[in-house]
This record gives sequence, C-alpha cells and structure tokens, in this order.
Amino acid sequence: MSRHNRRRLTVLLVALFVIGGLPAVAGAQQAGSTSDGNSQFGSVVRVDAGETYDGSIDATAASVVIAGTVEGDVSASAGSVIVTESGRVTGSLDAAAGSVVIEGTVDGDVSVGAAAFELREGSQVGGALEAGAADVRLDGAVAGDVTLSADTLVVGSTATLGGSLTYAGEDVTLADEASISGPVSQQESVELAGPDTFGAGGGGSPLSDIPGWVGPLYGGLAELLLGAVLLAAVPTFSRRLVATGTSRALHSAGTGLLSIVGVPILLLLIAVTIVGIPLSIAGLVTFLILLWVTSVYGALIVGTSALSLADYENRWAALLVGVVVVGLLEAIPVVGGLVQFVVLILGFGAFALAAYDYRRGGAETEPDDLTGVVGGE
Repeated sequence: MSRHNRRRLTVLLVALFVIGGLPAVAGAQQAGSTSDGNSQFGSVVRVDAGETYDGSIDATAASVVIAGTVEGDVSASAGSVIVTESGRVTGSLDAAAGSVVIEGTVDGDVSVGAAAFELREGSQVGGALEAGAADVRLDGAVAGDVTLSADTLVVGSTATLGGSLTYAGEDVTLADEASISGPVSQQESVELAGPDTFGAGGGGSPLSDIPGWVGPLYGGLAELLLGAVLLAAVPTFSRRLVATGTSRALHSAGTGLLSIVGVPILLLLIAVTIVGIPLSIAGLVTFLILLWVTSVYGALIVGTSALSLADYENRWAALLVGVVVVGLLEAIPVVGGLVQFVVLILGFGAFALAAYDYRRGGAETEPDDLTGVVGGE
C-alpha cells in the first residue's frame, strides 16, 4: 500500500474513531432508521402529529421528536429531544440529551440529564420531575415534586408546581408569580437517580456497579488512541502545532480563549438568520469534535514541555506523559477543572495558530526543523 493511501486510511480511521467516541444519540422509525422491537435506531425518531404509537419507545438517534401520541414510556439518548405542543407521552419520559424541550404533555414522571432543559408554558407533567442540566427553565406545570440540579435555573412566572421544589444551583431565579404548592428547599447538592435510558439510569442499573475509576481510564485510553492516530496521520502539522504551543504558550492560550468564546457566539448569530441553521448545526458538530481533538493536542504540548525539562525528546513518550499528567491533575478537586480548561485553550489556540500558518504556507519554522520539538520516531 502506498504512503498516500496509508495516509488516507489513517485519516479515515481518525474520522471513524471521533464519530464513534461521541455519545450515542437516539434514532427513529423514520429518516433511515432501524428498529428492534420497541428500540429505535437511526438519525431521527419521530412520531408525527395525529399519529399514535402503541407501546413504549427506546430511542437512540440524533433527534427524537414526539409530535403525536405515545401510548407508553419514552426512553431517549439523543442530541435533542422534544415533545411538541401536540405531543403526548402517556407514560414516563427518560431523556439523556444535549437539549430536552417539553411543550406538550407527559402523563407520568420525567427524568432528564442534559446540557439544557426547558419546560415551556402550556406544557404539563402529570408526575414528578427530576432534572440535572447546565441550564434549566420551568414555565409549565408539574403535578408532583420537582428536584433540580443546574448551573442556571429559572422558574418563570407561569410555572405551576403541585408538589415540593428542591434545587441546587449557582444562578437561580424564582419568579414571585410562580405557583409552588409544596415547600421550597435549596441545597448545596441534590441526589439525582438520572434518566433510565437503555438501562443507564439509577436504581439497580448494571452501570451503577462499575467502579468510578473505569470512566477516567477509558477516557485516557481514548485520548491516547486519538493522539496516536493524529501523530501518524498528520505528523508535520502535529509538529508545527506542538512547536507553536511550546514556544508561544501565552499567545496560544489567549487565541484559544478568544476562539472558544467567539465561535459559539458566531454560530448563534448564523442560526438567527434561519437559513443559516443547517450551517450553524454543522459548525457546532465540527466545533465539538475540535474541542476533543485540541484537548488531546493540549496534553501533547504539556507532555512535550515536561520531557524537555529532562532534555528528552520523543513524540510518543510526550503523548503518554501528557495524557497521564493531565489526567492526574484533573482528578484534583477544584484544581482539576482549571487544569482542564487551561489545557483546552492552549491546545485550541495552538491548533488555530498552526492552521493559520499552514494555510498561509509560510510558517516561521520549516517542518523539517521541528522534528526535535516533538521528538523522533
């Protein structure tokens, strides 16, 4: 096999690994999906308005849309989950997704784990509500108790809660007009069982018996594999990137910070134009993939800098040392989050600067002179 074809194959493996490493997303009966009993797999799971699905749905897809009636429970792992105004779930709703929106009715309990969760005005939940998300907004009605954990929590003026409200959050707004029948309690932290999606919830889930160190170990191995593939697929660019990150660390970190803050704002502005929504979604997916890739590059920069203190140069050793050192530091309370952020902006900034130099075709240092920065084979 020629070197050119080997390079193409390696790049393909990178793409497959990145896509395979993303969280599983829920699927549907439509849009090219497959099913196994009540389990739906594909790009979109959709129950159209006026349609009735008789039975429970277990969905893994990019998006799950309930616009009709589901006579049973809905369990979804997806990029987005929405129960529209015309949608109704006669059982419970368990959702693990990037965003979860309820505009219609869920007769049973609702359990959500998401980046953003919204219970919109006019919506109804017949049972209890439990949600853990970065952003939570409640404007609808919940008949039972509500337990929430969020960075930003808003209980709007149209919210009607028939039971108690227990919450933990940093930025909390409770409208005076909101109707809350039970006691209101703020906690430093709340225990959430989590959504029961494909057996991944709480309460006797097989996953609950897995030791806590398995997750970080798997994450570290995934980063090592991705880093190794990147070094093999794009060695020249990787050398250039590491050279940039080590010699221009402050410049790289500053560029990374501006990029990570600026790109989501730009994507939001594009989405506002309506016609730019598909472009914005594609940009968001690319951005999320880049965050993972550049975090690995950030660890590689850290490893290279650490080995330079011992006057030792080897790109594979640098990758191993970087991932291990960063992983250990991230395990330290409080400090770990800061380390993770610094490594991310360092890697993202170095990536942006190296890509700019590479595109310009005139980097300050020629690729052959950069071999020593990351070490030899």
